[in-house]
Amino acid sequence: MSARKARPPRVRELEKLILYHQGRYYAGESEISDEAFDALWDELKSLEPENRLFSTINSESTDGFPKEYHLIPMGSQEKAADPEEFYLWAEKRDFSEFLVQYKLDGASLELQYEQGRFVRAVTRGDGRVGDDITANALKMRGIPRELPAPWGPSGPSPFSGGVRGEVIMLRSTLKSRFPDKANCRNAANGLMKRKDGEGCEHLEVICYDAAPGIPGSPFTGISPWEDEAQKVAWLGDAGFNVVPMTECRGAEAVIAYRARVMDERPLLPYDIDGLVVKGRAIDPADLSRPRPEKQIAFKFSLEEAVTTLRSVEWSESGVTYTPIAAVDPVQLAGTTVQRANLANPNMIASLNLRIGSRVVIVKRGEIIPKIEALVENPPDALPILQPDRCSACETALQDEGTRLYCPNPDCPKLIHHRLEKWIATLDVRDFGIGLIERLYRSGRVRSIPDLYTLTVGELASLDRMGETSAAKVLRSLRSRRIVSLQAFVAGFDIEGIGETMVEKLVAAGYDTLEKLLASREEDIAGVYQFGSIMASSLRKGLDRLQGEMKALLSSGAVEIEPPRSGGILSGLSFCFTGELLSMKRSEAESLVKSLGGQAKSSVVKGLSFLVNNDPSSGSSKNAKARSLGIPVIDEEAFLALTRGESLPDTAGGGETEGDPAPRAAGQSQMELFQ
Repeated sequence: MSARKARPPRVRELEKLILYHQGRYYAGESEISDEAFDALWDELKSLEPENRLFSTINSESTDGFPKEYHLIPMGSQEKAADPEEFYLWAEKRDFSEFLVQYKLDGASLELQYEQGRFVRAVTRGDGRVGDDITANALKMRGIPRELPAPWGPSGPSPFSGGVRGEVIMLRSTLKSRFPDKANCRNAANGLMKRKDGEGCEHLEVICYDAAPGIPGSPFTGISPWEDEAQKVAWLGDAGFNVVPMTECRGAEAVIAYRARVMDERPLLPYDIDGLVVKGRAIDPADLSRPRPEKQIAFKFSLEEAVTTLRSVEWSESGVTYTPIAAVDPVQLAGTTVQRANLANPNMIASLNLRIGSRVVIVKRGEIIPKIEALVENPPDALPILQPDRCSACETALQDEGTRLYCPNPDCPKLIHHRLEKWIATLDVRDFGIGLIERLYRSGRVRSIPDLYTLTVGELASLDRMGETSAAKVLRSLRSRRIVSLQAFVAGFDIEGIGETMVEKLVAAGYDTLEKLLASREEDIAGVYQFGSIMASSLRKGLDRLQGEMKALLSSGAVEIEPPRSGGILSGLSFCFTGELLSMKRSEAESLVKSLGGQAKSSVVKGLSFLVNNDPSSGSSKNAKARSLGIPVIDEEAFLALTRGESLPDTAGGGETEGDPAPRAAGQSQMELFQ
């Protein structure tokens, strides 16, 4: 195997950008938004999760002031940008409840006390050593000069140790005295570092944590408080301004509280950019880490906002009715948003949404933003009404929670949608949706076989068609005469059964239509990722549509390609990620199928290979493949396999265990990798 591949150039570029913008941030001269800076961190984490910057404490400018050691390390916090990331963090913790505080948007400061007397204030610096700005801090509000004794297991004793806080500027102060500054954080950073201390009287210190220690001695971690809540209560009793603390039982309660804070955020006297979430127990060892694991910054984002739900309309796609919310206009990621996806009736019920609800709306790459959380229901909020009858056939709609739909198998909307699905699945590009609708409404086409009885003359007689266009449409349709079993079955629009699911059936031995039609529901339920509900849906769909399927095949207009046997990739499965150099990903997947293998869209147990031109990267798919013992190979190795050759020595870049050895003469691919 060859040596580890060189680090991607983008990683080095990201390191430089992050270090540069950190410097601007701590100098009070930020050039990009917090969201843009976080995006750089996220990209670096996706490319190289073990990068040194994740264990290095961010450094601030430290020019012009005496240097002083911290009593306890001032590390960086892990962060979650959205509820999904927070859930991932929370599920790894055994906390019965979470303690939640505002994450202040200011400058970090450690206040040091000896025997209850304030002795110095030290900025964050590199997390170990910072600037001694005691003279400036003495002008700030919120720093008690003398402290009462804390309550410990052996009785009261004067406090020696560090108190963590944030130097902030109130919004009202910025508006009245420093309107030329971009924001409160930049203004506070600039003033606290002035050598003459001018303006520091306009700053506040708000505290959120404390730990005992003796200046000049190693951090002991011995705590006089029973838990984090008692510690914050002591800070308040001792005369510090403190960050409010809320107890939440379960991750869902934290997310709901975050939604309420987002709504109240404009009314706060100071800036916050998220919440800090931790467990109740004090953990000195975790506190001393450069990046503590048992607390997290649950941040806000420009892609989130709070607004009011005003009405719900039900979008109809085939026989499925999907709720779409109309909300008060709100700015999200630079766009004005007035509509949001509600997914299904279950979502409405689980969030307890009503007309008039205050809600959190998000836009994270979705075309239509979605409602993510409920803030509150005002007293005059009204229930959301959902349709109970099909608009096309008047059949009573069926509410399965995850889906509201018309159960009538002969519903005109279902038939119309099936025609559209067939054309889309076969990728008949000249047969547009508008033409399908015109043919359906005229009564000429009411089934998939009807499409293949159309003539040039019939189509040419339609408005704005003409003989040339009509001939092109039919030529495009009939050019897709031979189709895979996957496309054939998926094209008949059976609920939940797409090409990927049919591929799983083919892999399980149901590789002809005859075998599928003869299958039993209980057998299908045992196929990987099916289960009883999807097996029932497939069985009912096949029973209802088998006459139409057989009629189409009997006409000769369409033919299902026969199952392949003995292909060079038979028994192997591949998932492709990242950019390929010699072909498109879809072409690579088609090549795999043509050689008897399977192409999968995700890394799952039993996958033979993950193909990635950067096998050494720390991407999520690479990490998952390694955790499952799946070889990660590059494009060169993949192409070697398609030619029947053994893997090149460079396959996988030396990054995976269990890379297959070169096969012996006559040894099959299946034998090699079993």
